[in-house]
Amino acid sequence: MGSARLLIAGCGDVGSRLGLRLVDAGWAVYGLRRTAAALPPQILPVAGDLQVDHCPGAWPTGALDYLVYCAAASQHDEPGYRAAYVEGLRRVLGWLAEHGQRPQRLLFVSSSGVYGQQQGEWVDEQSPAAAEGFSGRVMREAEQLALHSNIPATVVRLSGLYGPGRQRLINQVQQGYRVAAEPPLYGNRIHVDDAAGLLAFLLQADARGVALQDCYIGVDDEPAALHEVVAWLRMQLGVSHRAEESTLGRVGSKRCSNARARALGWAPQYPSYREGYAAVLASQAG
Repeated sequence: MGSARLLIAGCGDVGSRLGLRLVDAGWAVYGLRRTAAALPPQILPVAGDLQVDHCPGAWPTGALDYLVYCAAASQHDEPGYRAAYVEGLRRVLGWLAEHGQRPQRLLFVSSSGVYGQQQGEWVDEQSPAAAEGFSGRVMREAEQLALHSNIPATVVRLSGLYGPGRQRLINQVQQGYRVAAEPPLYGNRIHVDDAAGLLAFLLQADARGVALQDCYIGVDDEPAALHEVVAWLRMQLGVSHRAEESTLGRVGSKRCSNARARALGWAPQYPSYREGYAAVLASQAG
């Protein structure tokens, strides 16, 4: 399926990286976002607002083979999450129905934040996803909407995204970020290029007739304790000062497994935070 037609709804950073990969593979890629002028020129622009009921005027006509729903909440409270992930997806499904389009598969980009484990447990796609905060609850509701949409659907739960333009931890370390080593607080990461690469891999596998499961976790090979990541970054950045008190502002500790995606043949370009952050730091130095 070299000439497959894909619509990426909410085509921001990860979506644009995904789109460029598939354009290079010969796909026709449409990107829906409010500021369509910000899309790479290779992606066909669809100016539209997922928070507005009327269908975008530039909505593609004819068959669409794939839909990726890749929105990001601009408002980080429960109404904002519901608007971005549940109501936005509901609108896109309605616009597909208006045009008589039924893609071969829908990928819904979710978050490993749906898991509420906090004791450093290993987590996979079979683990209970029962985070109690509003973000996890609303994301699970959106996942269910995708999985019961009458379109074959796969949920991709991405872990902590980092990469160019996502350098909060680097900035914190430069300011002397201090993290207690005990108990270790395990976190999960995926470089933005690997997140886009996983989505592209799944779409291309489906196009080849590979049977996809209904959920994959997008994470690198090595969940790591936060104090280890901070110590490594301090060394790379030459930071010697420390904040007087621990500045940790988050809770939760789990280790997510990418075994299911790897079993399908995917492998991350940046297998751990070391390779990924080294690439970020090298690009800054250049």
